[in-house]
Amino acid sequence: MKIVCRCEDVTYDDVLDAIKKGYTDIEELKRYLRCSMGTCQGRGCNRLLRQILLEQGVKEVPFTKNRPPVKPVSFFLLEDEVEEREGDENE
Repeated sequence: MKIVCRCEDVTYDDVLDAIKKGYTDIEELKRYLRCSMGTCQGRGCNRLLRQILLEQGVKEVPFTKNRPPVKPVSFFLLEDEVEEREGDENE
């Protein structure tokens, strides 16, 4: 069994099945299989998804859109920012 996305436990066969169902765009595959939505944010699987789509005869495979956060962010950092904003409102 070949793993394409380790974060979401998606296999090569899962990707091929999705392509056979008509998901031939990398953004559609992301939404259907959740590839590149794990903690690595696609750094591990986007390249593999593109390669598989090209192997299956898809002519053009644009890169996916990166949406923030590109790197994982600690919830503690976000919590500090929220507390600062709440403190400003009380003044």
